[in-house]
Amino acid sequence: MLEQIRNTHPLVYKNLSALPNGEQQLRAILALDRYWESLDLPVPEVIKEGTRLPAGVNIEGEFDILYAGGTLGLLHAAVMSKQYDRKVLVIDRAAPGRTTRDWNISRGELLRLADTGVFTVEELDSTIVRRYKTGWVEFHVPPPRQKRLYMDEVLDCAVDADKLLGMARDKLLERPGSQVLGRTTFVCCYRFPSHLVVQAEDASGKTIYFRTKVLVDAMGILSPVAMQLNHGRPQTHVCPTVGTIASGFEGVDFEVGEILASTEPAERSNGRGRQLIWEGFPAKDDEYITYLFFYDKVDSRNDKSLLALFEAYFRKLPEYKKPGPNFTIHRPVFGIIPAWSHDGAGCTRVVSDERIVLLGDAATLSSSLTFCGFGSLVRNLGRMTSGLDKAMREERLGQSELLAISAYEPNVATMANLMKYMCDNPDTDDPNFVNEMMNEVMIVLDELPQHYRQAMFRDEMKVDELVTVMLKVAWRYPKILKATWDKLGVGGSVGFVKNLAGWAMNQSAK
Repeated sequence: MLEQIRNTHPLVYKNLSALPNGEQQLRAILALDRYWESLDLPVPEVIKEGTRLPAGVNIEGEFDILYAGGTLGLLHAAVMSKQYDRKVLVIDRAAPGRTTRDWNISRGELLRLADTGVFTVEELDSTIVRRYKTGWVEFHVPPPRQKRLYMDEVLDCAVDADKLLGMARDKLLERPGSQVLGRTTFVCCYRFPSHLVVQAEDASGKTIYFRTKVLVDAMGILSPVAMQLNHGRPQTHVCPTVGTIASGFEGVDFEVGEILASTEPAERSNGRGRQLIWEGFPAKDDEYITYLFFYDKVDSRNDKSLLALFEAYFRKLPEYKKPGPNFTIHRPVFGIIPAWSHDGAGCTRVVSDERIVLLGDAATLSSSLTFCGFGSLVRNLGRMTSGLDKAMREERLGQSELLAISAYEPNVATMANLMKYMCDNPDTDDPNFVNEMMNEVMIVLDELPQHYRQAMFRDEMKVDELVTVMLKVAWRYPKILKATWDKLGVGGSVGFVKNLAGWAMNQSAK
């Protein structure tokens, strides 16, 4: 596989060839890139209704809950197994508890996991491999207008994701009967009035079947369940993201997190455009994580493949962080962060069905602007797990009942809509529009109390706070008014207002 990209992606070839598992890493990147092809394929039918099981089926085991996906799914499963004494099964097509990205969060937010009663504060603290004194956001505009905005207690803890997930796996297995199976791929499920039967395939190609009361889909952006429930369009926007965990950079400050940073205007070529953005986070010891990403509509003309973005990453990395003579890549990190624009009041995406609930990236209920799937799960885990246990005890497992215990949050849905402003459009935008707009946002936030910037970057803003920021930005940067028309149009603007109104009503009800 590596030899096949020697000429087409020479920098990816060079850097992955230097890794002992470079071939395996390339296969993982290409596997995730199949997402783009899946959008043009017929919608899979993986939820089968009113059908009999194939002849001769042998049920391998019966469970209260089956999780398809062993990353974020492990955290949810650990609580259901350990705290609520549910017999659970977690299957994963790869190795359960292994991530392709690393996680950053504030300590206060991470410790919410202790509220579930499954993790102790000491255990959670042991997963933090680095804490920063502060962090900043900065977008590329000519000085002296450029504003570097500092903020404390925002994404200031680097978490060893694999250690946290391994801890969750161990706690899950403490409940007799609960299991975790790797190299086991979800194929489909058969739905009956009182249960589901999940068909899977193990590493040898053998077909196996499990009976479960509830299926939790945690298969990420590649989820065929989410694809079917959302009629082949499970996302409206995406954030392709690539990077590395490496050591040997020159001049790195290990006390500071670089939350968002751009170094140039949007790239333009052949009617395409993308505003590239960097992130830089110190990790354990002398390791440093750098990410390159951009926001885009799913159906744009841009090349959104991770392989192509990795080539750009290696080409542009010295413009952001200079590799020194001892520069060493330990492993690549990558993902397609999904997003959904809720153009209307309430949750407009299908995130549940009878006896089926979607979790994490499969649900696409987080904001790709700030917090992503891990933060969303941590914030909502207690409510989602207690709600699911109650729904199972009461046998209220319909679509609407399971939607009510999803990770949907009106404020996050509204913030997710704002990602449209971060997508470069060569037909209407100046090349530096995203940078100029975000620079004005940083100036406005700097004029407001500290909690405004923390709330924005932790997805905790209140309606009046967001409206305050929006009005101040519009006053300082009138171009945002035309951009609103260009990017949202009539339908999108009405949908955004409905979403904002729904958020306001929800906040008033609380």
